[in-house]
Amino acid sequence: MREMLTGGDLDVLTGDYLAELTMLILGRDRLKDPDAGYARTFLRQLEECLGLAHERGVKVVANAGGLNPAGLADAVRALAERLGVPVRVAHVEGDDVADRHPGSLAAHAYLGGFGIAACLREGADVVVTGRVTDAALVTGPAAAHFGWGPGDHDRLAGAVVAGHVLECGAQATGGNYAFFGTAAATRPGFPLAELHEDGHCVVTKHPGTGGLVDVGTVTAQLLYETAGARYPGPDVTARLDTVRLTQDGPDRVRIDQVRGEAPPPDLKVGVNRLGGFRNEVVFVLTGLDVEAKAALVRRQMEDALAKSRPAEVRWDLVRTDRPDAPTQETASALLRLVVRDPSQENVGRALSGAAIELALASYPGFHVLAPPGKGTPYGVFEGVYVPHGAVDHVAVLHDGRRISVPQPHETAVLDAVPEPPLPEPLPAGPTRRAPLGLVAGARSGDKGGDANVGVWARTDEAWRWLAHELTVDRFRELIPESRELGLTRHVLPRLRALNFVVEGILGEGVAAQHRFDPQAKALGEWLRSRHLDIPESLL
Repeated sequence: MREMLTGGDLDVLTGDYLAELTMLILGRDRLKDPDAGYARTFLRQLEECLGLAHERGVKVVANAGGLNPAGLADAVRALAERLGVPVRVAHVEGDDVADRHPGSLAAHAYLGGFGIAACLREGADVVVTGRVTDAALVTGPAAAHFGWGPGDHDRLAGAVVAGHVLECGAQATGGNYAFFGTAAATRPGFPLAELHEDGHCVVTKHPGTGGLVDVGTVTAQLLYETAGARYPGPDVTARLDTVRLTQDGPDRVRIDQVRGEAPPPDLKVGVNRLGGFRNEVVFVLTGLDVEAKAALVRRQMEDALAKSRPAEVRWDLVRTDRPDAPTQETASALLRLVVRDPSQENVGRALSGAAIELALASYPGFHVLAPPGKGTPYGVFEGVYVPHGAVDHVAVLHDGRRISVPQPHETAVLDAVPEPPLPEPLPAGPTRRAPLGLVAGARSGDKGGDANVGVWARTDEAWRWLAHELTVDRFRELIPESRELGLTRHVLPRLRALNFVVEGILGEGVAAQHRFDPQAKALGEWLRSRHLDIPESLL
């Protein structure tokens, strides 16, 4: 926060504190303390920087309110009074619909930016919200500043795209970048967007900060947690197939020509529930006969768990071992056992007793990475939908006045966009077996139980090859986990990109920890490491 306030000019400082997993964590916090439920790190940052923001005339807009935006607004007022900083604090509420979802830890609708806009138009210096879309932190200030209304679809769509890039933080400036060797990524700065009245923007960063802003770093974010041509939100549906990216100088990327459509008739609601209890133990298998050692301990554990068998038992053997290894660690493989059950007892003492009692009676070299504990609760995430009118979107001002935010006048059902024509394929020529990542970048992430993998080419020639080579069948071949799951490919020619959505690969969401990489953050890097026959002209 200090870096953004001191590094250069700024009108509005935004902060995105919420994710599907965060809402679950805040829900558990609120079970222990009804006054909790917001991101306390935001208060710690404000304690250092609120006076600085006030001196520089910078508005602060953050969704750190989580499950308790009114409570956070009160805490900010108390902090400001203690610091002697005269700021007006407002908040946005109405997203909490937990009363309609009995048994949930948290159930919150994703609101748009017009509640934020109402607060800013009425003079707020700090606006905190509960669950709004990540992009709403940008559409709200933009609508307030430029006077946009709900019908300004193209302008709002431009701000949504800007907001989607900014919510990715330092990932837009070279962090977690597929081609990180070109991005001076040791300490990347944070991105900022220069927004204009017609909806176009320039993504850049403060002078002198590390990292890189180029068409590639911005493309990566536009493919993150999106799918096809239509990117729906509560304010507008942005057409990602209309986005044009242009390098506008060093560390400056212009985003323009974005088109918008009326938002869908329903709001997304994220519902978090406790799914049960989980536990795990990782057996270390060293040296020879790894497969036989794994088979032995599996037989022994299955027998030990038979009396109170957990509802779900999963085994994964990870072959990290190497033959004739120079270190013990590189001579070892990992056998991971994960169990889940509604009963904590069935995944607690039953598992730990079974595992530790084998310590002197199993495979040679028996040891585990850590002894299993008593079992921990895990959460599940579900996305459901409600009509706009089912939620009371309200801006609560610094003086206590309440402004009701009307629902959109116009909505439109999301229809599929016809697949665009593919570019001309490359002419036939010699090929070489090589990793996909030599010619394509990737960015992957989670949406509930689904994962998306965006893949883009950096040149027109590479795009001509990628668009024809990386089909659904080829993706299934390269990522075997996807073979039995729903898989959709979306083509985005203006970004020279393909976006794949893999349904159900993450089970019931990140908190359920269904797989080794529960948020699919590295799924794209795995894809880039797979080998294909690539034209030598591209290598």
